[in-house]
Amino acid sequence: MFTGLIEAVGRLRQREPVGGDVRLVVDMAGLPREGLALGESIAVSGVCLTVVELDTDSFAADVSNETLSRTTLGALADGAPVNLERALRADARLGGHLVSGHVDGVGEVVSVEEDARSQRWRFRAPGTLMRYIAEKGSVCIDGTSLTVNAVGADTFDVNLVPHTVSHTAFSAAGPGQAVNLEVDLVARYVERLLAHRGDAAGETA
Repeated sequence: MFTGLIEAVGRLRQREPVGGDVRLVVDMAGLPREGLALGESIAVSGVCLTVVELDTDSFAADVSNETLSRTTLGALADGAPVNLERALRADARLGGHLVSGHVDGVGEVVSVEEDARSQRWRFRAPGTLMRYIAEKGSVCIDGTSLTVNAVGADTFDVNLVPHTVSHTAFSAAGPGQAVNLEVDLVARYVERLLAHRGDAAGETA
């Protein structure tokens, strides 16, 4: 589990084909390394990956074909910046929102506009995900917890404050770029519960 508060921006160092899928080697940059161990989970641009190799300034993680096909990691170029966050500690503050690191789909940056000192970003999302995105609700974009400011038919807007832009991979992003999307966990579970409540009502009628 993660919070969506990015700890560092790393870079993809190497992509190694291994047994039909891929092992990614990621430069850790300023990611806190204290206590980091093999088997730990790290969110890489919103994708929960397991550390299988660990060096002084990098880590490696195996990525399945399923993950490669459903996230932006499959098309990530060598040297591309990635948002990094270590898993949430039980005694840590939850500053963003609960993020699983299980990407729901890939969206796209539509536009970026200056809005006083912040920036207003518009994203396009798959129709299957738009029903989970609500004004003033939470959404995770490339691992970053953000608040939704407006919702359209197939787009939604968020505002990025200067700190977020300068401390995440958004500083190198722009219109046309693909992004990983994870919708709010609560919205998904509420929908599931309501669907089952309807089934139960039908059985007792």
